[in-house]
Parts: sequence; C-alpha cells; structure tokens
Amino acid sequence: MIVATCRIELYIPEANSLKAKRKVIKSLKDQLRNRFNVAIAEVELQDLWQRSILGVVTLSNDRSQVDATLAKVISFVEGTDLAIIGHYEIEVW
Repeated sequence: MIVATCRIELYIPEANSLKAKRKVIKSLKDQLRNRFNVAIAEVELQDLWQRSILGVVTLSNDRSQVDATLAKVISFVEGTDLAIIGHYEIEVW
C-alpha cells in the first residue's frame, strides 16, 4: 500500500473575516473530496483570516496513481479563483 500526503499552504485574498475564510475552505475541501476522493483537513493557521494550510491524503497500491491524484489536486486548486497556493510539499510512503 502506498500512502501519499500533501501539505498545501494557501493565501485567500478575498477573506476579510474568519467566517469568509471558513466558507472558502469548506467549499474547496468539499470540491476536492467529491472530485478526487481524498481525505482533506485544515491542519494549521485556523485563526488567520487570509492564510490556511490544508493536509491532503490519498492511498493506492500503485505509486503512479497517488502521484497523479495529488498532481490533479494541486492543479485543481491552482485553477480555482478561491485561493492562491503559496507552497506545497508531497511525501510518499
């Protein structure tokens, strides 16, 4: 079994309150869960208005499958107008 994690640092320029940020994060998490069947959570910076760090996890028996899934997740987030990716890290076990 291959497990891959991705830590995505986001900047949310439109958020002017925690409520606005949570709305964006919830929408993004729901879209990623439904589209790519990954586990996702906000793991850091919960109290900052315009920044967030998401943790994404996927697993498979095939290394190329987990690599492709996380690449699609990153590409999807980059393609939305909800948030801007500042940095991301991928680890595979």
